[in-house]
Amino acid sequence: MKPIGTVLTMLTLAVAMPVSAQSWPSKPVTFVSGYAAGSGFDVFARFLADNLRERLGQPCLVEARPGAYGNIAAQYVAHAAPDGYTVLLTANSTHAANIHLYKNLGFDPIKDFTPVTTMLSQGFVLLVNPAVMPVTSVGELTDYIKARPGKLDYGASAVTARIATELYLSLAGGLKVTYVPYKAATQAFNDLLAGQIHFMFTGAGSGVPQARAGKLRALAVTNAQRTAAAPEIPTMAESGLPGYEMRSWFAIFLPAGTPMAIAKKLAEFSNAVWASEKGREFLRNLASDPFPGDPGSLARLVENEIPKWGRIIRGAHIQPQ
Repeated sequence: MKPIGTVLTMLTLAVAMPVSAQSWPSKPVTFVSGYAAGSGFDVFARFLADNLRERLGQPCLVEARPGAYGNIAAQYVAHAAPDGYTVLLTANSTHAANIHLYKNLGFDPIKDFTPVTTMLSQGFVLLVNPAVMPVTSVGELTDYIKARPGKLDYGASAVTARIATELYLSLAGGLKVTYVPYKAATQAFNDLLAGQIHFMFTGAGSGVPQARAGKLRALAVTNAQRTAAAPEIPTMAESGLPGYEMRSWFAIFLPAGTPMAIAKKLAEFSNAVWASEKGREFLRNLASDPFPGDPGSLARLVENEIPKWGRIIRGAHIQPQ
């Protein structure tokens, strides 16, 4: 027989759990991002936090913990209290790709998190600096690289952008280019503008506006079809690489053990943000598509995406580190 104190403690917890879910949130909520302040992802995170603040009735703070392609932020949230007040905003890197890129993640993408919902999906855009690279198409870039094996550099600040690049290099015939890692897309953009690197793939949400600013040239998008936000940019498949398609998705996770009622409530409010006219316009400007979901659909997505990204990474000949 259990001691009376133990039984009372268990009963207290059993009663308190649904109450905490019903009253959530009763204090500020912190949204942790694995990407640097000022990055495209940071802009997205702050838009979400600002609009959730109205719906949740509590301050929503964005805390950037960049590094290791989102792993540092994921590790932090995985070990946070499962009370709904520390939330992970992340891309599919932490919950699909990184497990194939790191021998030790520092977290389990399935066991250490409570899925909440997907939010949006977007492709990547291939950019060059026309002042440095005299190319106007993917085919011309391929020929330019072939003529200079090992002499050109590409940059990437997100693991999915690196994978998009390595897949291109592989499908184009095993092109030899040096990879330059960045902690933030803004740093990569600055070096591309300065001629320190020669090309880069980046999320369409930040890449399309950079191209439209006039100093960078967009050669292609990685979507299956041209994006409505920039229909003038051809796809990689149209540019001579049939079958090439790659998109990323953004999602919300809570620490494992968080009450499901909180996860469902947060999913409902997040979906409402992106379904609003303000949210839809924001996504259009980011060349992104709404991708609503719920805890169950996100859990299934992660289970399906982990092996999918493993195949892509092996096809791109990237070795885990």
